[in-house]
Amino acid sequence: MTHRTPHGSGAKGPDELRQQIEQTRYQLGDTVAQLMEKADVKGRARARAADLRDKAGAMTVQLRASAAHAGHDMQDKAARAGHAVQGGAAKAGHAVQGTAAKAGHAMQGSAVKAGHAVQGSAVKAGHAVQGSAVKAGHAVQGRAAGAGHSLEGSVPQPLRGALRRGVRHPGPVIAVGVLGAAAVAAGIAWRRQHHR
Repeated sequence: MTHRTPHGSGAKGPDELRQQIEQTRYQLGDTVAQLMEKADVKGRARARAADLRDKAGAMTVQLRASAAHAGHDMQDKAARAGHAVQGGAAKAGHAVQGTAAKAGHAMQGSAVKAGHAVQGSAVKAGHAVQGSAVKAGHAVQGRAAGAGHSLEGSVPQPLRGALRRGVRHPGPVIAVGVLGAAAVAAGIAWRRQHHR
């Protein structure tokens, strides 16, 4: 039986024939190994899964770094905004506090003046009432009207209506005078206690 060798060349002796056979076996071994690699579906799937895991791990690290960077940026912006709001609120608070203190002092001064005026009128009215009830009524009415007109400019706006009603109806003026005197006395006592 005659065997053909590759490329159409025949073996020239047993040594050359053995060499060609060995070469053919080597080539067949490589071919078989390649075929086995292609047929090894599990191995290729494992290699592909490992490759995908590596890529996913790298992507996860990259995403975490991006998220951390974005988080730091947002934290910095929030801190700056918080400081700005806090500064604005502190300035507004100080301004309101100053305005309230000024208004409080002004009101306190006006109340003390009005209290003294009302107290003086009440004392005068009390002396007039002692003499005669009718005379006292007329005298109180006249004095309350005069005091009301003179006080109207120095009394705060919300109290002016009450003062006008008191001038028109003199009976309650005495009660208001007594209450005013008591309020003034309480205010003076409070002021003395807090300014020591």
